[in-house]
Parts: sequence; structure tokens; C-alpha cells
Amino acid sequence: MIAGLRRSAKAQARPRGVGLRYTASRVWRWFRRKAARLPLRLAGLSPLASSLYFCLFSAAFRREHHAVVQGLLKYGEQQDWPGGSSAVLRRSIHRLEKGLLMRHRRPAFAVGYIHETVACYARAVASVCEAQAAASPELRWAHDVLKAYFHQAGDHPAIRSAHLLFHSTPWPEPADGHQRVPYRRDLSQPPPVRYEDLLALARRRRSVRWFLRRPVPREVIDRAILVAAQSPSACNRQPFVLRVIDDPGLLARVAQVPMGAAGFWENIPVLVLVVGQQRHFFSPRDRHLIYVDGALAAMGFLYAAEAQGLSTCCINWPDIRKKEALMARLLGLEPDERIIMCIAVGYPDPDGLVACSEKKPLEQLRRYNFE
Repeated sequence: MIAGLRRSAKAQARPRGVGLRYTASRVWRWFRRKAARLPLRLAGLSPLASSLYFCLFSAAFRREHHAVVQGLLKYGEQQDWPGGSSAVLRRSIHRLEKGLLMRHRRPAFAVGYIHETVACYARAVASVCEAQAAASPELRWAHDVLKAYFHQAGDHPAIRSAHLLFHSTPWPEPADGHQRVPYRRDLSQPPPVRYEDLLALARRRRSVRWFLRRPVPREVIDRAILVAAQSPSACNRQPFVLRVIDDPGLLARVAQVPMGAAGFWENIPVLVLVVGQQRHFFSPRDRHLIYVDGALAAMGFLYAAEAQGLSTCCINWPDIRKKEALMARLLGLEPDERIIMCIAVGYPDPDGLVACSEKKPLEQLRRYNFE
């Protein structure tokens, strides 16, 4: 009642004509909001309409489209052995591993891609000298898995043909005799890290923005990357690279680019950029895996850094055209490479504050079945 009297008093105090103009202004603003959302409403009617909307009214996905196409082109160029690794070979060998570890597998499996796999392996071996082949963990893994496959695979014309090609490819036997094939884990002992210790490490790790003016040894960063490399990855392709920026001149330019570093970028000793590479995938269906696999690796990196006395801060990297173009120029990124996130790394300043960042309770984070 009191609120109604106040509104009535305001209406009486308002000069004649002002109320009409105010009402008209509100109606106009409402109409503009509705009109602005009309294209979105139309775009939401179907997937085709959504594609037309982003084609005609927004360039938000244009760089992703370009990166995916460039990645497909690069994937086709990896039939040999570029850069000491092949996404084609890694995916195929991992598929063979999964077939070998199945308990109820078919007598003849991998028939559709075994010859392509062996041909890719043979070209890779032929492109390097014998010593390089023996020293390559990827080629040794491929050799051992293929050897185990042909020992266990059933009889089929495609398998026989691939076996002949594999047998004719020269390969130096490893001196250590270690076979990189599916194996039984030793579960006789409890895990080396207790749950309570892992939970304590997770709670200790916080986003730190204030670091000591103390150099970070590269071997400490490398140890953290070794842990990140053990993170799960789709078909073991690991479609990312960690770009470590510790040169002061380059760091001063790169650290200013992410918006999330505003206010503390001058205090960052090392910046690690997780860069996804679309060249590891043969189909656009897998275009999101760089973000999934890259984020999994980043979490392992964060915990490994914390375990060594370092602190980190994940810096968001939104898809902004000007900033992506600037970072591509600074780092020389190729068209199929997309930054997933930036990570500030350094020794924490004990006097620096960190955010409380209260986490959601368990009841809000999990649902069993149809709860």
C-alpha cells in the first residue's frame, strides 16, 4: 500500500507530458531488445538456421573453421614422419592395443586398417637411420605392438599382406629387451599417493598472482610436463604442445595479451601456453578434443608444479579475433593451432593473497543416475 502511494505521488509530481515520453521511451527500449533477439530466435529453429546465422551475422566461429580445415590438410601430410611423430601412426597403434587387450576379441581384427598402419610404420622407419629408429620411443612402441598383433591375429588375406610388409621392414631389436605392449599392472601394493594427500594437494593449489623475483629452473618445468604427458588422451594422440615463455623480452610482450593477466602480468616469471593442434585429427567430429586433452594435461601440470614448490594461475583465453591474431604473430602459431589456456608459473610470494574461491558442495556437483 505504501509503495502504491509513493508511485501515485511521483506520478502527480511529474509534469504533464513527461509520463508519456517516459512510457514511450520504455516501450521503444523493449522493442529494440526484442528486435535484437529476433535473429537469434530464428537461428534457434534448426541447426541449418543456426549455421546461416553465424555465416551472415557473426564471425565467431570463422577462425575455428579455418583451423579445422588447416588441420585436416596437415593430417593428410602426416602419412610419413614429420617432426618425429605421426598422428596417423599413433592413433592406429593405439587402436591395435585396445584390440589386443580385449578379453573376447574376434580372431581376425583390425582388418580394415592394418595395411595402412604397417605402411605408415614402414615409411616412418625408412625416413630415419637405424640408430634413430631404435632411439624413437614412438617407433619402438609401434614395432612392438605390431609384432604382438601379428603373433595373435587370426588368418586373413589383409593380415597376411600386412605381415609380409612388416616382416620386410628392417628393425634393430632393442638392447634392453623391454616390450611396449599391453601389460598387467602391478596392483600388489597400495597406490603411492594416499587420497588424503591428493585432496590436501588439491586444496593447497590455488591461483597465485604474486610471485617472487626468483628464476624458475627449466628442469622443474620439464618435470611438470612429464607428469602432464601421462594424462589421458584420445587414441594417445596428445594433440597439444606446451609453449614455455621464459625469455624476459618475449615474456613482457606475451604476458600482456591475455585479459585475465591485467594488473599482475609484470609479476609473472614464466608463462606456459597450452596450444592445441587440429592436425592430429582426420575428421571435424574430433575438433573439440584439443580442448579436452589439453585441459587434462594442464591439470596434471598444475599439480606437478605445486608438488615441486611452484604456484600457478590459469588465465582464461577467450576467442577474440584481435588477441588471437596478435598471439599468433608473437609466437609464430600455424593456422591449425589454437591456444587453449595460459598458465602463469613461479615461486609464490608468501605475503601475496589468494582468492578464497569457495567451491560448490558435493550435492551440487554430482547426480547419480536420474536424480
